[in-house]
Amino acid sequence: MTIPSLGLDELLTTTRSVRKRLDLDRPVPLELVRECLDIALQAPSGGNRQGWHWIVVTDPELRRQIGDYYLRSAQAYFGSGASGAHLYKDDPARAEVQRRVSVSAVHLAEHMGEVPVLVIPCIQASKLPEGNQAGLWGSLLPAAWSYMLAARARGLGTAWTTLHLAYESEVAELLGLPDDVRQGVLIPTAYYTGDTFKPASRLPLDDVLHLDRWRGAM
Repeated sequence: MTIPSLGLDELLTTTRSVRKRLDLDRPVPLELVRECLDIALQAPSGGNRQGWHWIVVTDPELRRQIGDYYLRSAQAYFGSGASGAHLYKDDPARAEVQRRVSVSAVHLAEHMGEVPVLVIPCIQASKLPEGNQAGLWGSLLPAAWSYMLAARARGLGTAWTTLHLAYESEVAELLGLPDDVRQGVLIPTAYYTGDTFKPASRLPLDDVLHLDRWRGAM
């Protein structure tokens, strides 16, 4: 296929979590997903172990069941008071951003089972390490992000989601995953509606930058 011309900086700054603009009706060719995954396999992994596995779910009934688990988890999360919608109440501008994000997250939760392709990056681990798990997940999550960047470059929208992990064992059983395979993220994948995306509003770098040692804002 012809890949849209995106500069590297544009690709990195406009790969957004797409929730309301996923095209639920347009099929996504499996070969296009495979292209994105081939690129994802170039990501780093600890010791070059490449212990990742990629579950690509296209079966309508499986997608529906995963969507049901996701919606159940999302409803509990949104009703808990801990969701992003409740952040930054003392900052009207940021609170409005969080409100919009929450609305789009609810929309995705209600339609997750209708998204044409659900990608679940997994990693083999006989047991989760105690304490810091950065070494384990650092061997999977960069590849998952590479997949999302490759999808963006090919006109596909994706979103980084983990709410289904409240039902990780149920989803694992549904998909026949071995006991030593752990799920890292759920990435809905579809063509997106509209033209393109723009960079998101972020905190200034100096608010989060620390040189040499932890200290207050620069």
